[in-house]
Amino acid sequence: MPLKIAISGKGGVGKTTVAAVLSRLYAREGRKVLAVDADPSPSLMAAVGVSLKEREKAKPLASMYDLIEEKPGAHPGQGHGGMFKLNPKVSALMENYSVEGPDKVEVLLLGTINAAGEGCFSPESTLLKMVMDHLLLEEDEILIIDMEAGLEHLGRSTARNVDIMLIVIEPGMRSVDTAVTIARMARKLGVGNVFVVLNKCSSENEEVLVSKELKKHQLELVATIPNSNAVKGADLLGVSPMDMPGIEPLLPVFQSIKDWIDSL
Repeated sequence: MPLKIAISGKGGVGKTTVAAVLSRLYAREGRKVLAVDADPSPSLMAAVGVSLKEREKAKPLASMYDLIEEKPGAHPGQGHGGMFKLNPKVSALMENYSVEGPDKVEVLLLGTINAAGEGCFSPESTLLKMVMDHLLLEEDEILIIDMEAGLEHLGRSTARNVDIMLIVIEPGMRSVDTAVTIARMARKLGVGNVFVVLNKCSSENEEVLVSKELKKHQLELVATIPNSNAVKGADLLGVSPMDMPGIEPLLPVFQSIKDWIDSL
């Protein structure tokens, strides 16, 4: 079954790590995976394991002007300007814009549109929204989007047409509060499957307290990822956590997240 999965959360909680590891796990099962970095501070390519040489070749999605029809006086990607000439297929995006990483994960960078936006939408967000609205997935294809940190992307409706939203949090009420707001906004957009992943957990007590708080807001905690020196080390070295020695104990947790998604 094709899937569109959005990974959301406040900055610094580890959503890019979750997006990267899920992308690699799905790809290892033979699925075609397109991982999209929609964060203004992009790091998904490195987290997936794309080499620096290949990252430097990346062609941002923001240069996809050939798929956008300009109206008079409008620039591609502006809030009132763009209409797709065609429904892009994942294969077309992979061929023209993505960079292949380990396990044949294709990674696509949203990038920046160098034009002044109009209205409340930035050009980048409008472009991402159009892609999400129109992208055609084949039966075995997975789209995983590392969303912009925080809440702004939900106000722009860029996550409206995803099948599943995973909100990554860390132990702490500020992170939980952000997750509650993200979930509320996502549900208003019509996202039916909204779940929470707790990352950087150091104790069972932290997990119990966070889970109890989430339940007050009808949010389900589907997995808890322990605090990991391997993940920190991967970030420090600029490599994928999947390729870092010591990551092995965490892989069953990430696999359980994937299995949960597959069971829906």
